[in-house]
Amino acid sequence: MSDIAIRVEGISKQYRIGGRQERYRTLRDTIAAATLAPLRRFRAAWRHSGVVSANNDETIWALKDISFEVKRGEVLGIIGRNGAGKSTLLKTLSRITEPTGGSADIYGRVASLLEVGTGFHPELTGRDNIYLNGAILGMRGTEIGRNFDEIVAFAEVEKFIDTPVKYYSSGMYLRLAFAVAAHLQPEILIVDEVLAVGDSTFQKKCIRKMGDVSRQGRTVLFVSHNMAAIRQLCTGAMLLSGGHVDFIGGVDAVLRRYAQCNGVVGSPGDDLTAITDRRGLGRIRFRSVSFETTAGDQLTTLTSGAALHIRVGLHGNTIPASLRISVTIKDTSDQVISVLDSYYTDDKLAGMCPKEAAICRVKRLTLAPGLYRMDLWMKDADGVQDWITLPAMIEVAEGNFYGTGRAMPAGAVTTLLDYHWCVDHPA
Repeated sequence: MSDIAIRVEGISKQYRIGGRQERYRTLRDTIAAATLAPLRRFRAAWRHSGVVSANNDETIWALKDISFEVKRGEVLGIIGRNGAGKSTLLKTLSRITEPTGGSADIYGRVASLLEVGTGFHPELTGRDNIYLNGAILGMRGTEIGRNFDEIVAFAEVEKFIDTPVKYYSSGMYLRLAFAVAAHLQPEILIVDEVLAVGDSTFQKKCIRKMGDVSRQGRTVLFVSHNMAAIRQLCTGAMLLSGGHVDFIGGVDAVLRRYAQCNGVVGSPGDDLTAITDRRGLGRIRFRSVSFETTAGDQLTTLTSGAALHIRVGLHGNTIPASLRISVTIKDTSDQVISVLDSYYTDDKLAGMCPKEAAICRVKRLTLAPGLYRMDLWMKDADGVQDWITLPAMIEVAEGNFYGTGRAMPAGAVTTLLDYHWCVDHPA
């Protein structure tokens, strides 16, 4: 048996926009169309002669010449900006949408979760829909019955299993739909960003389940804007841009490419005065922020284990003695990793004039290799004066943190601790 689960060759999908949409035709419409047919043929011939302009229909390519392979047991993360073609690709592979060109060979039974309630009939109960979806997947009733209790328990809808799903909330719909898709033993599981509808606890539960599915040798295609989930779950990734494959490879390499293509990795912000998306009273504002070595040289990429200075420039007529400045470091899913706040270290910034800068001296950067975001926050006795999110992500490169030449791989952890192991010899 081949180890290929999905083989896509030159898949393209074209849509027509701007044209009139076909509607349901009545008997009167049919008779009128037959009566006017000679006149329309005459007008069409007139247009072709160049006297009348052609119609204004336009076409767009949602997908253009997409080719890739996925092996059995792989979890492929598909990322890209909105409109890149991610959902169209999944609908094509799920046979919901016919491609304009190209072909896809899929070896195995496919379960898809592309929209909340995909494949559910609203008038049927949750119980009926479980059996209906199983039948669509080609399963026998006995096979569905073996997994029924596990599906219901995972979805946490025991009290409502015999209620028509049209009365379910979107969260209940989602829980049951995912439970059905994941537990009815498909060889290939296709999941779109629909998981974002659920709460964080359920999202983690789904990611763990997809991990279990892949460890059982089944294949998963996963579209998400949650880069932390992509890094945690996927064994490989593909970046789509404008309907084309931009890059396929390891997860970290693809995430880095995605960040670079969208201009989110770079200098933290030499000039912050033009940023309008900020909160606070505004009497004092952040003017600039930069990273420097201890010798004052500019840095665009930070290094694990290295010392650095964060230089923050301010703009305001007077800088009060009560000023407090904070730098919040977050991962790509906006989880706070660390906070560098002058309040907790009791560092006073009194006597600072507007043309001067505040410097945060970091003795040793304990961030692991990867991409991070930063917020700047400042307050005084009157309240928060300025609060902004830096427009660029910050890249931390591998460094000799432990002094052994062995670097922690990117994505494994977010922070590094200075530690040593030893043996406690008994006396």
